Amino acid sequence: MSASSFHQHFRDITSMSPLQYQKRMRLTEARRLLMTEEYDISSTSMQVGYESLSQFSREYKRFFGVSPSVDIKNI
Repeated sequence: MSASSFHQHFRDITSMSPLQYQKRMRLTEARRLLMTEEYDISSTSMQVGYESLSQFSREYKRFFGVSPSVDIKNI
C-alpha cells in the first residue's frame, strides 16, 4: 500500500490525518497523566514524546481550550 493510499484510508476511517490522530492520542494521554499521576507538566510533555515544553503547552491549549496548568487547577 502506498503512503498516499494509507493516508486516504486512514482519513476515511478516522476523519483525521495520521498526524492529527497521533497528536490527539498524545495529548489525551498527557491529560490523563496530569490528572491521575504525580507528574509535573514538563515530565508529562516528555513522557508523551514532546521535546519542547512550549510546543506541548501550545498544542495542549489549542486542543483542550486551556493551558495544562489551568487544567490541573480545575480538578
